Amino acid sequence: MNKTIKNAVLTLLSASTLLLGATAAQADAKNPKIGFSIDDLRVERWARDRDFFTAAAEKLGAKVFVQSANASEQRQISQIENLISRGVDVIVIVPFNATVLTNTIKEAKKAGIKVVSYDRLILNADIDAYISFDNEKVGEMQAAGVVKVQPRGNYYLLGGSPTDNNAKMLREGQMKVLKPLVDKGAIKIVGQQWVKDWSPTEALSIVENALTANDNKIDAIVASNDGTAGGAIQALAAQKLDGKVPVSGQDADLAAVKRVIAGTQALTVYKPLKLIATQAAKLAVQLVRNEKPAYNSHYDNGAKQVNTVLLKPTALTRSNVDILVKDGFYTKAQIGE
Repeated sequence: MNKTIKNAVLTLLSASTLLLGATAAQADAKNPKIGFSIDDLRVERWARDRDFFTAAAEKLGAKVFVQSANASEQRQISQIENLISRGVDVIVIVPFNATVLTNTIKEAKKAGIKVVSYDRLILNADIDAYISFDNEKVGEMQAAGVVKVQPRGNYYLLGGSPTDNNAKMLREGQMKVLKPLVDKGAIKIVGQQWVKDWSPTEALSIVENALTANDNKIDAIVASNDGTAGGAIQALAAQKLDGKVPVSGQDADLAAVKRVIAGTQALTVYKPLKLIATQAAKLAVQLVRNEKPAYNSHYDNGAKQVNTVLLKPTALTRSNVDILVKDGFYTKAQIGE
């Protein structure tokens, strides 16, 4: 009799435990905990992403824990480990170094945590999803915009950070446009260099040296983002070449938009940050809730074919800069229009 009662009690306890577990799982799905690990919040672009992402995630019932690596791969690894120990349901990562997170992500997956690569593809790791703008297309737009202004002459290629896979994707897109013109002899690439950490100061130094090496005979600069473009234009200005040598960029940073309006930067590429941040928040929550996101591409990151959401960028010149005001990205007062 005692044994029968004992078994009945154990069965009841077991059922209660299962019920409590199911309730806890449902509660997590209803109010997911999202870790957002960002390369460097000191950069204007990422601070905006954070704000849009957090607002969108909270609307979906999620709570967001934000960490900034401040351009340190070791700090980012430690911060992701901290997010794992806090028991988040999904970690969204803007990687500083796309190649060093393999083991950290293994730990996240062991803990049952989903991982989303945001804007930059994390390499050689078992991530669940990737969301970005089409970076090859961005590179094509950068090169095409410069070619439109200066279809012939000496070109200099100012790449992004060598630790950022996006920099390589951008270069692939740029060369799709430039290689046929090089082959025809219309343009000559007189130099190219990657810029550590996308540093405007390093870009300034690189372009100063390039101008010296080429007796100022550089006709166009394909710069991979607005920060490096700013450094390049500062170097050109010292030689009174700003506005005469077209320079590309991307991100629609406020300073760059003002340069586009002033005519010292030929174009930037606008990537609506509210769009990527909102879609990434939705994607993260869908993964926690075991819903099916609307993927439209795949990327091989060296470990697997990663389910991908690719968004469309827009080339921005003086003629269509009003898009930024229409989208609420900046006010008229901010851009001085």
